[in-house]
Amino acid sequence: MSKKKHSEHHEEHIDESWLIPYADLLTLLLALFIILFASSQTDSKKYNSIMRSLNQAFTGGVGAFEASNLIPITTEANPDPKQYEQPASTQPQEDESEEQKQLQKEQKDLEQLKEKLDEYINENSLSAQLDTKLTQELLMITIRDNALFASGSANVKPEAKLLAVAISDMLAQYPNYRIEVAGHTDNVPIGTAAFETNWDLSSKRALNFMKILLENAQVGPERFRSIGYGEYHPIDTNDTADGRAKNRRVEVSILRSIKSPEMKDVPK
Repeated sequence: MSKKKHSEHHEEHIDESWLIPYADLLTLLLALFIILFASSQTDSKKYNSIMRSLNQAFTGGVGAFEASNLIPITTEANPDPKQYEQPASTQPQEDESEEQKQLQKEQKDLEQLKEKLDEYINENSLSAQLDTKLTQELLMITIRDNALFASGSANVKPEAKLLAVAISDMLAQYPNYRIEVAGHTDNVPIGTAAFETNWDLSSKRALNFMKILLENAQVGPERFRSIGYGEYHPIDTNDTADGRAKNRRVEVSILRSIKSPEMKDVPK
């Protein structure tokens, strides 16, 4: 009789084998939440370690969840979200700020130099022969050819050497700028024994004037270059005597080393 009751009691016992996969499912869900939380902290080392542990758990290996050296994840009651933000790089802003300072310094330097040149021109009544112009690329000193040379000649007049010395003294005060000395002519062919073309005349005039500028030991020759443009960069018409006179000139250009933002997109 007792055996029968025991058998009936055993048959009424509920099958709890479903608890095993249910517990495994809860474990995997817990692992998933831990991974999501850890990844939100942008800690790559912890994230990679947890990923390896999860991979081992899925493949039947022994991961960090089953080991004793669990990865500690510290949290605060009210974490400050700003502490997890990646700091923005300040390097481009610093570079831009430094470039802006240099640009402002160049502008100030060239404005001061132009003021000194204009003062010299006014004091010596040279406004009809010399002119200055400040642009976003350079400060240009334009000198009419008759102030420097005799007609058809590339030899600098003795009285013009004083002008060259004065310009050179001013340039010496601003040693960080490159200088270009350019010669220009009108379109009247020259064809002399000394100069076959206007190219030759403009190049020689630029070179000779540059040599006088370089007689000043305070200016470095590595800053200078000379070039002859011949008749091909006129600033006025060649159809009149006055226009041709304006085209015959020497230009001394003080070049900026930093382009303004407006000039950076201009093709070279």
